[in-house]
Parts: sequence; structure tokens; C-alpha cells
Amino acid sequence: MIQVIQAQNVTLAYLKQKFALHKSEDEQFFTEWFDYIPEISELEKQYLDRVKNNYLNVLENAPLLEEAVKMVVLSPLLDLAGFYRHPFYIATEESVEISEEIIIDNEVNAEDTKEIIKGKIDVIVLQDHLWLLIIESKRSNFYLAKAIPQALTYMLANPQPEHPAYSLVINGEDFQFMKLLKQDKPMYALSDRFTLYRRENELYKVLNILKNLGKILS
Repeated sequence: MIQVIQAQNVTLAYLKQKFALHKSEDEQFFTEWFDYIPEISELEKQYLDRVKNNYLNVLENAPLLEEAVKMVVLSPLLDLAGFYRHPFYIATEESVEISEEIIIDNEVNAEDTKEIIKGKIDVIVLQDHLWLLIIESKRSNFYLAKAIPQALTYMLANPQPEHPAYSLVINGEDFQFMKLLKQDKPMYALSDRFTLYRRENELYKVLNILKNLGKILS
């Protein structure tokens, strides 16, 4: 029997139980988001100030849906990070399936049940078919923590498990990076969360991290 689960309905508890996923407590596990971060230019800062103002102005009328978040916030970030140019390219709405065999014990009858998680990745940054960065974009009033298990599911589905997987989850105003390594047991860690509701424009930090990942992975 096959049971299909939508990726947006997956929980951290499910991933921990079925995939042995666990969170690293080692501060050195995910240093890419804070170590050796390149500076951005004054011109880039001015552009990001405009992106922040654009988002907050548009938000005054109504919450932004996912496509609007991509257009107003995500697309400028990918452009400034250089992910639209060689050696990188992007793919959108990439279908993903991942499964584990689950045995259901029954005194009368033992039945093998295969659970398949299905979903579509919003944006993948690639280089030579390697998954470099998975981006999960949500509507502006979506609680970001709910997107983390979905992004981790896609990271577990990375077809090159020998390489670390990175992800960015955003809802337009909040941003968080993740790293996952498939070792004996898959392990992940989170960056700090960045938000547009602080006085400093934290899009500067988000772009810094994106550029650092691009430099590391290229």
C-alpha cells in the first residue's frame, strides 16, 4: 500500500522518526552564514533599501501571496547574489519525491506500507546539475517555522547526498538559512533569523550570506 504525503504537511517530528534527522548543536557545523562574510557595496545597500521600502509599502494594502514575495523581494536578492549568471542557473517548481519503507506490525497480518512525500521546490540554484541552494518562499503572513520541515524534506531529497545541502526559507519579511549533511544520520542546523522589522536593513546580511554561499559553492 502506498500513502502519499504532501511536503507542506510534514513535521519535524515525522522527519526525525522516519529519516533519523537530528539537529546539530555544534556551532562549527554551519559557519557559512557568519564566517568570512563578504561585504556588499554602497550601491547594493541602496538597492536593498529600496527593496525593503517596496515590500513594506506593498504590504500596507494586503498580505503578499507567494508569487508577489518572489517578485518584490526574492528576485532582486538572487540578481544581486549573481545567481542568474554563469556558472549558476535556476529551476522553478521542481517536482520532488522521497520515501522510506515503513513496516506496520500486525498480529493477524503484516502489511508493508510505503509512504511517499511529494512536493514542488519553489526555486533551486544549480551549477552543473548540482543542487546548491533550495529556496522555499511563502506568503507574507505565513509563520516561517512551518516552512522549515518542508525545506528540510527537499534537502533530504538532494540527489547528490555527498554534498552539503543549503536552503533559504522566506516569507518576504523574515529569512532563515539551513544546512544539511547526510552522514550516518542526516544532520541540520539553522542560522539566525533575519527580519525587515528591525531598524537596520537585514537584507544586507541576507545578501552577504547568499554571496558567501555562491563563493563557497562555485
